[in-house]
Amino acid sequence: MRLNKIKQLLIVLLLLSLGACNYNSSVMMKTGNDYEFDTPPTQREAEYVISASDIIEFKLYTNDGSMLVDLTAINETQGRVVGQITPQYLVEFSGVARFPIIDTLNVKGKTVRELETVLENEYSKYYIKPFVQVRVVNKRVTVFPGGSGSAKVVPLTNNNMRLIEALGAVGGLTNLAKAKRVKLVRGDLKNPQVFLFDFRSIEGLQQSDFVLQANDIIYVEPRSDYLQQIIRDVAPVVSLVASTLTLWLIIDNRRNP
Repeated sequence: MRLNKIKQLLIVLLLLSLGACNYNSSVMMKTGNDYEFDTPPTQREAEYVISASDIIEFKLYTNDGSMLVDLTAINETQGRVVGQITPQYLVEFSGVARFPIIDTLNVKGKTVRELETVLENEYSKYYIKPFVQVRVVNKRVTVFPGGSGSAKVVPLTNNNMRLIEALGAVGGLTNLAKAKRVKLVRGDLKNPQVFLFDFRSIEGLQQSDFVLQANDIIYVEPRSDYLQQIIRDVAPVVSLVASTLTLWLIIDNRRNP
């Protein structure tokens, strides 16, 4: 009779322990088996495209680059220059940015080179043969390398940074990362584009050869160590089972000496 009670207690506690397991609870951005991923960007999108909230710096030269035009405000005290700030221009949500002399321009959706051309045309009304260099200073992506790797925010240090470069910047894939499940999330998070890449093959690497855009999210699915995870999740419950069973036996022995 006592043995049957012990068996029943063990079964109940084991069922509770299995229900308490947090199997794969750390996996983010899960997609179902029938989820339709977007087609990766084409060669037309091989350059960085300016978007809202980008911060732009640019330098303006005259005579095809022979002389730099100073567009900054310089304060002078007793004839000495005390400060000079590199001007920055915010791309507003509407897609426009305000520039010296020429006022507002719609810059959203343009590549860096296209914007340089537009600015050169606009400043040609005021300067001889203007030459413009543009740089976006705040663009960055977030990378989750999978497994035990730490997520990092990676600045896009050049205008044409590739997916493989961003993964390299965080140390590459970890031993617990799934090379066949590299996801890239782009755009409005309410209705994002989601691309899937398989880095196990050369074909997958070729497919990923496109330029990252600001605020892209790169997520590599982790490969679960099933046994270790189950042991980690069940161990506290097993300890509780053992303690409860020991206490129950002590009480039962006192009642039925």
